[in-house]
Amino acid sequence: MPAPLRATAALLIAALTAGCAGASSPRREPPPGAASPAASPAAPPASSPSPSPSGAASPSAAAVAETVAGMSLERKVGQLFMPVLYGSRADAAHAENRARFGVGTPAEVVRRYHLGGAILFPWAGNVEDAGQVAALTRGLQKAAELPLAIGADQENGLVSRLSPLITDMPGSMAVGATGRAEDAYDAARVTGEELLALGVNLDFAPVADVNVDPANPVIGSRSYGSDPARVAEMVGAAVDGFHQAGVAAAAKHFPGHGDTKVDSHSGLPVIRHSPAKWAKLDAPPFRAAIERGVDVVMSAHVVMPELDRSGAPATLSKRILTGLLRDELGYEGVVSTDALDMAGVREKYGDAEVAVRAVLAGVDLLLMPPDLPKAYQAVLGAVRSGRITRERLDLSVTRLLTMKAARGILSAAPAGDPAGLRSAEHRAVAQAIADRAVTAVRGGGRLPLKGDVLVTGPVARRLAGMIDGAQAVVTGDTPTAGQIAAARAAAARADAVVVTTADAGPAQARLVAAMAGTGKTLALVSTAAPYELTRLRGADVALAVYAGGEASLRAAAKVLTGSLKPGGDLPVTLTGR
Repeated sequence: MPAPLRATAALLIAALTAGCAGASSPRREPPPGAASPAASPAAPPASSPSPSPSGAASPSAAAVAETVAGMSLERKVGQLFMPVLYGSRADAAHAENRARFGVGTPAEVVRRYHLGGAILFPWAGNVEDAGQVAALTRGLQKAAELPLAIGADQENGLVSRLSPLITDMPGSMAVGATGRAEDAYDAARVTGEELLALGVNLDFAPVADVNVDPANPVIGSRSYGSDPARVAEMVGAAVDGFHQAGVAAAAKHFPGHGDTKVDSHSGLPVIRHSPAKWAKLDAPPFRAAIERGVDVVMSAHVVMPELDRSGAPATLSKRILTGLLRDELGYEGVVSTDALDMAGVREKYGDAEVAVRAVLAGVDLLLMPPDLPKAYQAVLGAVRSGRITRERLDLSVTRLLTMKAARGILSAAPAGDPAGLRSAEHRAVAQAIADRAVTAVRGGGRLPLKGDVLVTGPVARRLAGMIDGAQAVVTGDTPTAGQIAAARAAAARADAVVVTTADAGPAQARLVAAMAGTGKTLALVSTAAPYELTRLRGADVALAVYAGGEASLRAAAKVLTGSLKPGGDLPVTLTGR
């Protein structure tokens, strides 16, 4: 690091070693009628600002400004980028790094591009075991000129990038089914504490989308539900929970991704919500997140033509990211893109131009550019030419450093001790939430099951192992005719049959129909979004547990055997159930 930058960075960190942490956007009173998570002993009142991470300090605007002033143009541009780096060690070369970035090790990539952050994924070789992840994050921080925001997609449930290293926590829709904001708070707090122990200081959660389309292929059980008020309540509590743990939180996907049949990973969804419908349906959870001082708001690669008639996806829309998010909702924190390697935003402009247009729209954090060298040079060139003004660049860098200061990233030591992961206390929190989430969609009065039990379907063996004496016939996600025949033959020797389902398609539907035809008591256990239960007929009992993790399956086993009464409330609307 050059001496002037090192000196100003030291001044910034020194200025952040006393006092209490603030937030990266203003705190406001919660909306009238918002429930408080205060029933949880650890939870702060809903009307309070999100708590400060322990040991963090108050961000000094003057110190941040001095640091920004001491940075070169190249270093400022680097702060905007959060790519995927390849490999399990910061100092070990990886072929993908050489191919993509021109250097071998993750640490060299951090130094070459003056990065402001990195995001971890198992598929990039970043996640092997807890000690390795903690060592990786420490190595990345050691290589950085200013401390990095190290992110992960750990929503819990369907999207759990650091599973199984951390506590298996039920996902958002399961939490929504409990109806308890304190459960959203506790789930986020536990997850945040464990992420921080690994050196991950930014979680791209909570999901603030209101899922109203049963056929939504990308959100579904990642959402807290279909009621904007309930989702807003859960999102606000989750932001508080992350902050209690000392981790930055990111509400996603603005302006809302809950009403689409197109997956933005592979296409560009168009959502035709009027401004009035958007304000009523999509906006409340984001308002709640902003009121609780959320650190980051992530954009969606969706087109909302009634909000921006240009047809630009929200990630590239100044009308949406600056006009709606900043001017109308009053958000002053960091705006992040969703992953820039997704087809929904790449196709029209390409990997260089899309980064420039995102910054011009109001983005501060460019997440997962598929071609970092090209995107970095494009933004650098746009600033040098004046297309992106230096004042606009400084504003983004200031927001990013202020966010890092507010969450203790600039003043905290690198990764802590991962020995406390998956503690008994944390596992108990997960199990309590899973127990409260189980919902009897049909036939709860027919429980508990009697006699010999056969369990079949995708997670049959795991669930059967939790029920004394149960037998299992595993069929997978797409049961073959032979597997269905084997399950039917086994059902002849049972008194009751349990079929586990997950986003059931035609093959799983044929399995359910075959089991219904045996005449045995039939119970379904839905381990995904419960919409599938409207397509599956002939069952005496239908339970929704919303996830296929250990805690959720154990909760299902308790209900099936009568040691737990199902008390969850459907967080989405099912027609014809």
